Amino acid sequence: MSADDVIRAHVSALKSGTERARSVTQTLMDVPYGEAEGEKLDVYLPSSSSPDVPLVIYFHGGYWQFLSKDESGFLAVPLVQKGAVVVAVGYSIAPKGDMDLMVSQVRRSVVSVIQQYSHISGLYLCGHSAGAHLAAMVLSTDWTQYDVSPQIKGAFLVSGIYDLQPILSTYVNEPLKMTEEVALRNSPSRFLSQLKVSSASCDITVAVAQNDSPEFRKQSEEYYKALESAGLKVSFEDVSETDHFSIIEQLVDENYLLTKLLLKMIGKS
Repeated sequence: MSADDVIRAHVSALKSGTERARSVTQTLMDVPYGEAEGEKLDVYLPSSSSPDVPLVIYFHGGYWQFLSKDESGFLAVPLVQKGAVVVAVGYSIAPKGDMDLMVSQVRRSVVSVIQQYSHISGLYLCGHSAGAHLAAMVLSTDWTQYDVSPQIKGAFLVSGIYDLQPILSTYVNEPLKMTEEVALRNSPSRFLSQLKVSSASCDITVAVAQNDSPEFRKQSEEYYKALESAGLKVSFEDVSETDHFSIIEQLVDENYLLTKLLLKMIGKS
């Protein structure tokens, strides 16, 4: 398949998975978490309302410049069926939004969710590619600047980017227009000490696809090793027979390895 065909197939898979989730679960669409047009989230709810449900926030991928929350509900069905709430977060992708704004938005989305759902049994993050980068930045937040300090119990970082410097000179940066300074202040690999303060008890899984590109594999391996060296609770999953896209697309399947691990993490296996 050509690169364009791969992307089209990926978007199509996420879209159809999201459409299915919207048709079989209770939803709250376009819930605002801020003032801006792009600052909205979608909530997928279990049919039974037990008082202590786990809540999983999903940050989509797309190199910070494509996809949206409208293709981000695909993972909801197996989680909602087991009694979890799933929240798909929208953020202002480039060129409308820049990296500083996107990081600020996802942090504020988490604060908003915590304020709206105070009765949950645990808060968990899941992100793919650029979304795994954003999830890692949330884990590395200095919450003293915010109204609340979220206790994030677990994070699922799938095929992420944790050092933005290597993409400065690539086509990915054209709409982002990041300077080196912006890349450095938004690289999770540089904020391990803050992550240790903010998310010390968080259970982190770093997952990478067997057929991810060498840079993706290298970044996941290095970030995992850095988290482990910092004494954090972290595990590494090298998912066989997957590529950068299929590794996340298969979360629609309750029998898929990562779905099972995510359910186990949130206490719903």
